[in-house]
Amino acid sequence: MTFLPCGDQTPADWIATCDVNWWSVVTLGPPGFATYARLRFIPDPAYEGQTENEVAGMYNVPSDTDQLRLAVKTLLQHTSLSVDGYVLLWDGWGVDAFPEAVLHMPRVVLPNREYYLCRVSLAGYVSGIAENAWQAETNHPMPLPSFIWPSDQSWCITKDVDPHWAGIGGDQDLIEQLLAEHSLDVVPLETNEILPFYL
Repeated sequence: MTFLPCGDQTPADWIATCDVNWWSVVTLGPPGFATYARLRFIPDPAYEGQTENEVAGMYNVPSDTDQLRLAVKTLLQHTSLSVDGYVLLWDGWGVDAFPEAVLHMPRVVLPNREYYLCRVSLAGYVSGIAENAWQAETNHPMPLPSFIWPSDQSWCITKDVDPHWAGIGGDQDLIEQLLAEHSLDVVPLETNEILPFYL
């Protein structure tokens, strides 16, 4: 299995039924984890009101997809043996971005966001096999998952379309492993931290 569209939305209930502000869910993930962090795809803004266009091309960093794959790989090295998981993919990428089988599935609905749910091999996601299978069906790259998590829900990575970073929730040991991965720019989330955004 590389990816499998899900008609049963039950695996996403823990996200869709969160009793917290929707913006917190789509940027940082579901509540309840011991620790949270941010994976910065590019550095935080240097000053208030800065736009992403101002920093485009300034940083020689891997693509968002490659950074996300490395984060998943790092987490898989320190979680259960299960490598099956799930992704939620924002429907806003347009119908051409999705295989027909995905488009026929019901959507997971959060305030201001709707997603398609797929079961995935997380190892296949890390290796690129899942994206290759997706692209073979659509002639388009697989969209960056808005949420990705293992079946045991031991961690969750959340990437909304607006922030320049992904939120990550997990236990302290998992977050420390990410912080120790020098190829990633991961910073711990402080209590009541004002989150940075580009204009």
